[in-house]
Amino acid sequence: MGNITLEQARKVIDAALKKSEELGVKMNIAVVDSGTNLVAFNKMDDAWLGSIDISQKKARTARYFNMNTGEIGKLSQPGGSLYNIEHSNNGLITFPGGVLIKDGNGTILGAIGVSGSTVEDDHAVATSGANAL
Repeated sequence: MGNITLEQARKVIDAALKKSEELGVKMNIAVVDSGTNLVAFNKMDDAWLGSIDISQKKARTARYFNMNTGEIGKLSQPGGSLYNIEHSNNGLITFPGGVLIKDGNGTILGAIGVSGSTVEDDHAVATSGANAL
């Protein structure tokens, strides 16, 4: 298991910011390392204050379970194998916007969490950030 560096995290944030600007949305963007510690965070001007917490929880949720938060969301619906999982770990976010960050060898370095628009936009921005490495 690797760990994302601050320099790498800044590249992830910069790519996510660029995608946010292309989409015309205001985002909160969080990057955590493989131990779910916050490494970098960016709140765009006028981004929703409530999305600060959500972005960080999306990043941690993706890393806790090593899958995108949208995938966890599919499994946590009533009757699903992970139903009610969002109540664990002091609260998880199980809708799109949390994406793992991996190196070229597929080693997990951390995760990015994005919140501030539709879940489709959040996921697109998070994916752009994660793909920067």
